[in-house]
Amino acid sequence: MIEARRAQLSFAEGLIAEEVTDLWEDWMRPADQVLDDDQLLTTVYEALAKRRPNSRTRGRLGTPAEVVLRLLLLKHIRNWSYEVVEREVRANLVYRSFTRVGGGKVPDDTVMNKWALALGSDVIENIHKRVVAIAQEKKVVEGRKMRVDTTVVETNIHYPTDSSLLGDGVRVLTRAMKRIGAIAGDAGAKLQDRSRSVKYRILEIGRAARSKGGTGKEKLQQGYRKLLAATSRVVGQAKRFSREIEAGVKTSCDVFKQAALEGLRKELDTMTPRVKQVIEQARTRVLGGDTHVPEKLLSIFEPSTEIIRKGKASKPTEFGKMVKIQEAENQIITAYEVYEKRPSDSALLIPAIEAHEERLGRVPRLVAGDAGFYSASNEKAAHEKGVKRVSVPNRSTKSAERKREQKKSWFRKGQKWRTGCEGRISVLKRRHGLNRCRDKGDRGMQRWVGFAVIADNLINIGRVLTRKSKPIIPTVV
Repeated sequence: MIEARRAQLSFAEGLIAEEVTDLWEDWMRPADQVLDDDQLLTTVYEALAKRRPNSRTRGRLGTPAEVVLRLLLLKHIRNWSYEVVEREVRANLVYRSFTRVGGGKVPDDTVMNKWALALGSDVIENIHKRVVAIAQEKKVVEGRKMRVDTTVVETNIHYPTDSSLLGDGVRVLTRAMKRIGAIAGDAGAKLQDRSRSVKYRILEIGRAARSKGGTGKEKLQQGYRKLLAATSRVVGQAKRFSREIEAGVKTSCDVFKQAALEGLRKELDTMTPRVKQVIEQARTRVLGGDTHVPEKLLSIFEPSTEIIRKGKASKPTEFGKMVKIQEAENQIITAYEVYEKRPSDSALLIPAIEAHEERLGRVPRLVAGDAGFYSASNEKAAHEKGVKRVSVPNRSTKSAERKREQKKSWFRKGQKWRTGCEGRISVLKRRHGLNRCRDKGDRGMQRWVGFAVIADNLINIGRVLTRKSKPIIPTVV
């Protein structure tokens, strides 16, 4: 049974809360008030109640929605894993008080992971919208200014080389077929384990790739031919195992073991086409000499990962997803978006203004962005929407009038303010884990980015409200 809020605190919990109240960080008290919002708790409560048909009325008493929300946000506020969240909340009275766990049992880390899956990306986006609305109600953000930038959130993959991807495919398929053999016994085809030979071929390819001699390329191609042949045979075995499970050759009398077999068959059917794609692209690139393979697969575990180059000297090539971050006053992120395919930055400016107007109910007076967002049509459309000043530079202009416009005081101030967006992205990556997404799949990426953005907004809202609440002490001259 699900509850929105915890029951009344016990006498001992009240004493503990009183003792640690002065140990809270400055931003925590206002953030605590933000998270106490009824609409936020209702959103989380409704999402948790959908997990089972009778979650609202039946079953043992579950963790209240307010505790669920605070634990999940604390994870991203501190950039911890679920295991660390469990340990730290158990050991720290301040975190027990902030998360409303009190003197109760701290939920297990695996349970927290299930909560995040239950909320989903749509619910997290609704939570973010409500947090932004609360910031507007408390006069933290007005929406007079808007700045926008894009960044790359990397997926949790190793550096993608063809040989390592082939090795991943062989390892996953072989592991699944071993489990099938352990359940189904000797029925049907027998597994021939090629993991060891594949590992040796990968080591040979690595040595050949580092060789600077004239025979290095020939040895590299020879190693890849052997690796591709072995991987193709493993794929053939995986297809045969899948067909035998479907035909009932490999089966089990136990209902649970049979369900496990069906799950392993689905895993084989999912991974086999991916490994075949890696085989084709490796054959095309290494043996055919064509390095421009369209829709290149960079990971068999995260197939939607893209190659993104943003011109960074420290990291010229990144593997992940493009994310748009837009802010208003006081560093409050008003909107974010994770893109399935990388768009051009110039196509994002007008949708960003529309999102700003939708969230805050007004068109910004100033819009700032880097040169990637510039186009003459963008500037014209922004003015037509009511934006007074568009501080987006055109680096390639030859117009003397345009150059004079970009040297004006308001334009240069807008660009100085715009650089804060790069700092905000840096903070999101360092403090909230947006440098690399540890969740799996596209939905995991949406959840990861959403929680990180909400966590950063809570800290900034808390700091602004704390600063406003402090009395101004006049200086005596």
